[in-house]
Amino acid sequence: MGELQEKGRLAKDAAYQLAVLTTEQKNKGLLAMADALEAAMDDVIAANALDMAQAKENGKPQSFLDRLLFTEARVQDMADGLRAVAELPDPVGHVEEMWLNKDNLQIGKVAVPLGVIGMIYEARPNVTADAAALCLKSGNAVMLRGSGDAIQSNLKIAAVLAKAAEEAGIPAGAIQLIEDTSRETVNEMLKLNEYLDVLIPRGGAGLIQNVVKNATVPVIETGVGNCHIYVDETADIEMAVNIILNGKVQRPGVCNATESLLVHKNIAAKVLPAAAEKLLEAGVELRGCEETMQYIKEGKPATEEDYATEFHSLILSVKVVETMDEAIMHIRRFGTKHSEVIVTNDYANSRKFQQMVDAACVYVNASSRFSDGFQFGFGAEIGISTQKLHARGPMGLKELTSYKYIINGSGQVRK
Repeated sequence: MGELQEKGRLAKDAAYQLAVLTTEQKNKGLLAMADALEAAMDDVIAANALDMAQAKENGKPQSFLDRLLFTEARVQDMADGLRAVAELPDPVGHVEEMWLNKDNLQIGKVAVPLGVIGMIYEARPNVTADAAALCLKSGNAVMLRGSGDAIQSNLKIAAVLAKAAEEAGIPAGAIQLIEDTSRETVNEMLKLNEYLDVLIPRGGAGLIQNVVKNATVPVIETGVGNCHIYVDETADIEMAVNIILNGKVQRPGVCNATESLLVHKNIAAKVLPAAAEKLLEAGVELRGCEETMQYIKEGKPATEEDYATEFHSLILSVKVVETMDEAIMHIRRFGTKHSEVIVTNDYANSRKFQQMVDAACVYVNASSRFSDGFQFGFGAEIGISTQKLHARGPMGLKELTSYKYIINGSGQVRK
């Protein structure tokens, strides 16, 4: 029996036991995992250093290295995330609805775990801890398949968490890492219907599309983030510049970073020079339309490909638009349904933008960088869904449950 088959069998067995654990039992496991991760901080950072050295040797870009890197603060954030999940309400067993039908049957709709969740993700080793925490609290077993670029980090984190969880009474097999990082293993995992109830890919467009197109296991699609900021003609200039700078610069290598700036023509002469000054100081390369170039002399001409690109780096595409409708149409064409922003002082325009823009998260006067499970109060996230079925936006505990109907009678038979 191969690695996937063996670990799939163990995960399936564990899932049946996890589904009936009490909230107290699950929280005990999460807190033990947090303590263990803190105790193993030096070992985790040492393992990550091996991955970082290999990534640098392979010439990986800075945005990639940032996603891969562990510092003491980031390891502490993972441990804090585990504790935060323990503090959240348990979704399992929540009765969403209860009613009596015409035959006096009591029918209830109750939240239940999905079962065994398969995670396929790239060089974000923090996903190992986030996914383990959310799956455990929602009563799901998890099979984690990270990339070869983060294998040493993932091996150490998964081993620490699984051992601590099992010692705290969590069923063996609840948290498992697939050690074979070959493409063949991914392809096999996509069709592991016997053991997996759902797959969640998290990474670049290539990974996500491979999973969506080739999986026979049901998929919750997470998406790339070609996120836009539209600066309306009524916007406050200082607010707009601050939101633009934060969206692009604060952490450019993540999916909720701003990749494209749209500015109304009536405010472009004020916004673009002010924003460009701050962005250029931060090392951002600006690529704009012909009108943009009139206000930003240091910019480069933008191509159609630039407007369609999730840069994951200090590059920003810029376009001056005639109307808000033009901005909305641009977002429809190039957006990825992730996170979109309008900066405006016009209430009607803010409502129109939120109603007409089709994205998981639509902001008024706030940075797209808030599209995050922790920021939304979910403790952590297992990904940001850009689809509309079952889950959308940052996915927390509730999105990792399904439901079943429980029906109570007193001898009724159908006539």
